[in-house]
Amino acid sequence: MTLPVLVSIPHGGDQTPPEIADRVRLRPADLFDDSDACTRDIYDVSAEVARLESFEIARAFVDVNRAPDDRPPANRDGVVKTATAYGVPVYHEGRELTDDLVETLLDRYYRPYHERLAAAAKTPGLRLALDCHSMAAVPPPMAPDAGRERPLFCLSNDGGRTCPAETLERLAGALAAAFECPREEVWLNRPFRGGYITRHHGGGALPWAQVEMNRSLYLAAPWFDRERLWVAPERLRELRDRFLDALRRLDL
Repeated sequence: MTLPVLVSIPHGGDQTPPEIADRVRLRPADLFDDSDACTRDIYDVSAEVARLESFEIARAFVDVNRAPDDRPPANRDGVVKTATAYGVPVYHEGRELTDDLVETLLDRYYRPYHERLAAAAKTPGLRLALDCHSMAAVPPPMAPDAGRERPLFCLSNDGGRTCPAETLERLAGALAAAFECPREEVWLNRPFRGGYITRHHGGGALPWAQVEMNRSLYLAAPWFDRERLWVAPERLRELRDRFLDALRRLDL
């Protein structure tokens, strides 16, 4: 039976927009580190849920989980970026984005993704929407929780605005059971309260929650080869199956 869930995967993309390819100075390892690596595999339950939307462009270039007016220089980690989460400059010196290029990127990539989410949210019978991410096991220097420990999962509903607390608690219990981890390893609204997607699309009739999975569950030995940026496919399949199990346990 199809689950009445909409899944959004906004940060798993690895593509470079052709409009800016000659300006980019990032190496593959920089893009890998800055993205929610492998989330398009982990959360790909498209055969089991009502709707799934995934963004193909790397977040280093277009971040659909930021407000469209959240931009450099006020925020180097905004909708477009001047540096990765680890401080690596995105563009060659003197080849940074112009205002016209920023608008082109938003028109061609950013706005269409949000339009797709808005259309998907109107699918009849939906009961829950999840914006699905991964988080570094050790927070990067520019993270709000830099220097602090992180749990295996973080669930967010903007302090109760985008999803009922009871639904978030049920999801926390379902994840703990499916991943066979203590419930204390699933934190609510810390270190993240929910990004732009959850806040912008949530707050209406359809509950929206943000899901963050700790990358230690797959970007660590024995599943990860850092030199080749290779992750064991069987581990990704296992995590996907456990995520699907958690959704089924919700009994929506």
